[in-house]
Amino acid sequence: MSGGTTDRLATLTHRDADWSGLHVVVAGLGVSGFAAADALLERGAVVLVVDGAAPAEGSAMSERARILDVLGARLDLGPGAVERMPSAPVDLVVTSPGWRPDQPLLAAAAAAGIPVWGEVELAWRLRPREGAAPWLTVTGTNGKTTTVQMLASILRAAGLRACSAGNVGTPVLEAVMDPEPFDVIAVELSSFQLHWSHSLAPRASVCLNVAPDHVDWHGSLDEYAAAKGRVYANTEVACVYNVEDERTRRLVEAADVQEGCRAVGFTLGVPGPSEVGLVDDVLADRAFVVERRTSAAELATLDDLSGGGPPPAPHLVANALAAAALARAHGVPAAAVRAGLRAFVPEPHRIAEVGTVRGVRWVDDSKATNPHAARASLLAYENVVWVAGGLLKGADVDELVAAAAGRLRAAVLIGRDRAAIAQALARHAPDVPVVDVERTDTGAMDLVVREALALAREGDVVLLAPAAASMDMFADYGARGDAFAGAVGRLAAGE
Repeated sequence: MSGGTTDRLATLTHRDADWSGLHVVVAGLGVSGFAAADALLERGAVVLVVDGAAPAEGSAMSERARILDVLGARLDLGPGAVERMPSAPVDLVVTSPGWRPDQPLLAAAAAAGIPVWGEVELAWRLRPREGAAPWLTVTGTNGKTTTVQMLASILRAAGLRACSAGNVGTPVLEAVMDPEPFDVIAVELSSFQLHWSHSLAPRASVCLNVAPDHVDWHGSLDEYAAAKGRVYANTEVACVYNVEDERTRRLVEAADVQEGCRAVGFTLGVPGPSEVGLVDDVLADRAFVVERRTSAAELATLDDLSGGGPPPAPHLVANALAAAALARAHGVPAAAVRAGLRAFVPEPHRIAEVGTVRGVRWVDDSKATNPHAARASLLAYENVVWVAGGLLKGADVDELVAAAAGRLRAAVLIGRDRAAIAQALARHAPDVPVVDVERTDTGAMDLVVREALALAREGDVVLLAPAAASMDMFADYGARGDAFAGAVGRLAAGE
């Protein structure tokens, strides 16, 4: 790539810059790739869209391809399209977030010195020159979606036009290009998206936690953590970190931030100065008050989070504290934090109570697709019949089982990698009864809940927290959770 092209890309920091004639390869024709190509075409760029899949007739991908063809994009779709750089001139590659750096087309771009941006980087650079909505950014191994949606609820309670975007909700490029501008955007960022982002400068940012995940994509846990740490780069007001997760504090310490940016901790303990935390059942702020050393602001109570139901799980309280800290960094008053948390409705399959049968509570946390998330769920309850298993993707469950062993009444195991969990239980909880469910058909969950009920005692919780992905038996974690809830409903109806 020529020095002139490099200089030109450096000027592309807002939507009103001169994008015309820029030769861009958009890698991937998913939702984000379509949005990127559409926005670039609108600004006069020369766009080639490539994807290794050939669109099926009548599919959403086929419709996206048809629209982009009408708008003037070139398309190269099907096997072989992503195995090489195109022969035409290329100034920039915009990639879908899941594409690995060693993917042949992206590796070829890197070897040729051609910049690669993710769609989040492109969205940042397509904000208006003046009056762009600030971003409040959230990453972490677990809890991102809940935190971002809590944050958006708080922002709306403050009277702001806000949305959740990025890895959840509205695609971030769509949010940025909305004809009715937002006042502020709560942005969920995966490690993949952060890997391909370079120039973001959020108003406030948080990394909720770091645990082994996507190591196959990033190459090592350190590289994965470093990608998560990018969320803090160039932050303006506050880098929010998890006091109970030392790695997040170190990521803040290593970050290159704007002058005056503060480190703000969130904790499930009593907060110190420049922290938000818990004082008895009160979410308290000692970070965004005038006299941090001697005073605190009451943000909400645990009852505000639970709606008067069972006490919220500790990790949900932590998410609420992180969301509150980001909102406070943006100047949101304490009263709006309380109102927003009261109004928040969790997404399905995240610590969702699905029924009570014979005095036993049934909880669907199918979204707990890795050991770190499952551990947070298990530690939220005293006596648990644990429903677990699926695709572990190489994850080690020994630490999870050792931590939760004292809370386990029994375990019912499903899915392809259930033997690995059974072995960990034998090592760390040998007295815990284990039922191995071999069936993988659609009726397997009915057997699971019957076995769980036989093992449970009144007052126990039967918890679906699989610690594993779902695709060996179900379309996704949502389908797995729906199957569990449906089986519980049928069990209750038969009582």
